[in-house]
Amino acid sequence: MATKRKTAYVCNECGADYSKWAGQCSACGTWNSLSEVRLGPEHRDSRAANFTDAQSGYAGAAAAGHGKVQKLSEIDLSELPRIPTSASELDRVLGGGLVPGSVVLIGGHPGAGKSTVLLQTLCHLSKNMPALYITGEESLQQVAMRARRLGLPADDLQMLSETDVERICQVAKEVKPRVMVVDSIQVMHMGDVQSAPGSVAQVRESAAYLTRFAKQTGTALILVGHVTKDGSLAGPKVLEHIIDCSILLEGTHDSRFRTLRAHKNRFGAVNELGVFAMTEQGLKEVSNPSAIFLQRAEEVAAGSVVTSVWEGTRPLLVELQALVDDSSLGNPRRVAVGLDQNRLNMLLAVLHRHGGVLVGDQDVFINVVGGVKVMETSADLTLLLAVVSSFRNRPLPRDLVVFGEVGLAGEIRPVPSGQERLREAAKHGFRKAIVPAANRLKNDIDGMEMRPVKTLAEALAAIDMS
Repeated sequence: MATKRKTAYVCNECGADYSKWAGQCSACGTWNSLSEVRLGPEHRDSRAANFTDAQSGYAGAAAAGHGKVQKLSEIDLSELPRIPTSASELDRVLGGGLVPGSVVLIGGHPGAGKSTVLLQTLCHLSKNMPALYITGEESLQQVAMRARRLGLPADDLQMLSETDVERICQVAKEVKPRVMVVDSIQVMHMGDVQSAPGSVAQVRESAAYLTRFAKQTGTALILVGHVTKDGSLAGPKVLEHIIDCSILLEGTHDSRFRTLRAHKNRFGAVNELGVFAMTEQGLKEVSNPSAIFLQRAEEVAAGSVVTSVWEGTRPLLVELQALVDDSSLGNPRRVAVGLDQNRLNMLLAVLHRHGGVLVGDQDVFINVVGGVKVMETSADLTLLLAVVSSFRNRPLPRDLVVFGEVGLAGEIRPVPSGQERLREAAKHGFRKAIVPAANRLKNDIDGMEMRPVKTLAEALAAIDMS
């Protein structure tokens, strides 16, 4: 007697599930986002019977004590050995390297360099350990041509062109790689899922199957994912809960620099930033990102100020530019590229209330040079001083660095790691600094003049004196 297939409908945006289809997701309000998914297999594939018999969850069965109740004090706290990838910027974002049994999802726009950086990594790792590169979007000849063009060592890396997930796990069980790359998860499929590759059901089941294999065999698995128009990873939202680490490779087509940032990491920090440069020999690491983001013009224009932001475990110097101009519209425009636009509106209100500078009838445009996205509040004071500089058409000193958080009462609040930020600025030739009073160093840096400020009015007076 045939077993009835159990299905559900899952929202592509928020992951909410329903027993029947509906036009709108009641959880997030998105229209036409429900897709049918399979809850249980109708039959078990004999090709993968040896593997699926032991499947019991995403945690896998490789760890000691699996399925056994243990006291918290009895759990072995020995750290899992990391696998260095030979790329320090990638290791920084991953938290020190790949963890055996972990699943990493790397996404990015077409042409960002996802396949290139992974091919470079596996070619170097294959010298010391078995590594398997599985391509489903390109032929083996295309990958080989790229490796030859980049001058990569190709003697030890094992390649496979396959899109059947069960066949991939069967081959990997024979090869026993320590690191495996699947490019990409959107083209993978399972035979007992009645939908096209790339659909919600196929992506969800394929990722879950590969994740269980990685956990049980201790294989470090890297999945390549596509992104949507807004830059987020494509596929069901539950995919982010299955994997251990989600990183995004970003970069514009008119720039050769690429930034790598983790959005989820169970084995490290999520605020680390890695910087690469696209060259004829592939992606090269940028060990000193501050130098590339500070390629300023010989004559500094009004509205240009340098700030020091904290990215993970290191400071990063970036340039903020502001343009304030008369508005011909009844509602002046507020545009922020690389910064939160809502925070820009709030800071302009603080500037008027506590700084006495009114730009309510002006168009205000803010840009972070180099395509960097500033997420922290240490750039508040820099933003306001750049706006005032552009509004008054008065350039600030070229060797000036500014950072500090601005409160609603006009006070300048301290930021973490102020000493490291100042030393990074001094290393790049900055000789003046406007910083929060609480971030003033006990021992001044040789050659740097610091102006500690407690309020926004003091900061505005400091640039009038400069």
